[in-house]
Amino acid sequence: MIEGVRFATVEDLSVLAEFAAQAVEEQIDNRGGAIWSRRDTRSQPYRVSLEAAFNDPDQDLWVGLIDQVPVGYAVAKAEILRTGEILGSVSDLWVEPAAREVGIGEALINEIIQWCKERHCIGIDSLALPGNRATKNFFETFGFKARLLTVHHPLNTE
Repeated sequence: MIEGVRFATVEDLSVLAEFAAQAVEEQIDNRGGAIWSRRDTRSQPYRVSLEAAFNDPDQDLWVGLIDQVPVGYAVAKAEILRTGEILGSVSDLWVEPAAREVGIGEALINEIIQWCKERHCIGIDSLALPGNRATKNFFETFGFKARLLTVHHPLNTE
């Protein structure tokens, strides 16, 4: 078994859109997942969101592979802050459940870290939903620490 990572190409759009849909579906029932799944580019069809990333010079997409078969993906963006500094952001990082625990997620995050270093980012943000201990532990393994807490007050609109 040979694991690897490569930059995604437009030819990967269908599989990336499928992965994105699975990634969101996996999180919907987690605490905070129902609202998260409806935010930002999630309101667009996954293919449209991912296609836009290919046309953004401040974003890149990667595909995680086992024996050249796509089993995961990641999306990162570089954002210019008010100070002029650059902050990296991981918007997507997902690996098929059957392919977890073999190093694909690690390979993807390492590519993102290197990509952000090359862009002179001051740091990298990502998101872990409350209660998703596996995701939080994964990021902590790479030196990520919580720096922001989002609070929410649901309104009964019935």
